[in-house]
Amino acid sequence: MKLTTKGRYAVTAMLDLALHAEDEVVTVADISRRQQISVAYLEQLFGRLRKHGLVESVRGPGGGYRLGQAGANVPVDEIIRAVNESINTTQCGGDPVQCCKGEGQQCLTHDLWEALGQEINRFLSGITLAQLVREQQTKLQQQVSLPLRMTERGRQQRPAHG
Repeated sequence: MKLTTKGRYAVTAMLDLALHAEDEVVTVADISRRQQISVAYLEQLFGRLRKHGLVESVRGPGGGYRLGQAGANVPVDEIIRAVNESINTTQCGGDPVQCCKGEGQQCLTHDLWEALGQEINRFLSGITLAQLVREQQTKLQQQVSLPLRMTERGRQQRPAHG
């Protein structure tokens, strides 16, 4: 399986945007700062996401991006596809003419990798941005509610594991 940074960063950026949607408009610079992804790379990704209607751009002072019409109900696989990322698990990349060995011949494990790719796609299409937002919010609430404990030097510290 090959999922490059393009697909991973697109999902990360969309999740950041969704988490900060209450701010109405989120700038690429803010996402860049929070996620340590370059502004130039994010601009490329957001251009593709905008073409697919996953985000809307707001120009002018106070401009930036907000979620598109699908909002947070967009499945993760759609975000990945919007940035021209494919998740091919076969050596041939799913090309029925070339196939793994060329000239239409499949390698011995082609069907195995093809089935894995279908499972991955099914998994990613079954998860929405809204679900990721809820998971992150739950995770943040749990971190905030962790009890503080005193260290040996008298400073308060959160436990390493909840």
